[in-house]
Amino acid sequence: MRLLFFRRMSFVDLASLRIKYKSEKEIFLESSIERKEPISLFRKWMQEACDTPEIIEPNAMCLATATKDAVPSARFVLLKDVTDDGFTFFTNYESRKADELTENSNVALAFYWLPLRRSVRIEGIAERVSRDASEAYFHTRPRASQIGAVASPQSKPIPNREFLDKKERALKEELGPDAEVPLPNWGGYLVRPKAIEFWQGQTNRLHDRIRFRKALKVDERVDGVLLHQGESDWVYERLAP
Repeated sequence: MRLLFFRRMSFVDLASLRIKYKSEKEIFLESSIERKEPISLFRKWMQEACDTPEIIEPNAMCLATATKDAVPSARFVLLKDVTDDGFTFFTNYESRKADELTENSNVALAFYWLPLRRSVRIEGIAERVSRDASEAYFHTRPRASQIGAVASPQSKPIPNREFLDKKERALKEELGPDAEVPLPNWGGYLVRPKAIEFWQGQTNRLHDRIRFRKALKVDERVDGVLLHQGESDWVYERLAP
């Protein structure tokens, strides 16, 4: 009886958890998109996320990769650059994600900015950036982060936390306070997008979803009804929630 009572008291009714999203006056319409291409719209939404104090890390994104056998895995990383070519993040080239990207370059990214009731989903192909670009960014990081990147054999099993602490102390002693931290097997990936979807939540659950994509399906055509021609070789469409 005591165990049953504890379970009842500690259980959270997940099915009842819900928050209010946007109102009917804040519908996300195609007419609100100034340029009919996704990169400029992403920059606009990212800027609004950066200007929202409640959002602590607006550039945090979920990165999904998969093995050559299509077994997926996901984790959060930080977006460090966005250009017309795509989206850049950095990682250890010996990590699990890097191993999977070597086998299968298809990736998906997802941002969720709760206070704005917005999300962005990106699908594309990842490729390594140049060593010069990786090294340039690496040396802009705080020195402690640089040393941490050298000390950590990311995603590999280690005996205990002390293992990392010892490696960090040894590196600090070896490098001293001023020596440049050498670039480890570490660097950036550029995700070239094939599809970018913008989602805005509505309280009535008729959420807004507008997707931009590059490729047309077989026998598909831009009809101006379901599929619209955008700029820079993008087409766009509204999806049902």
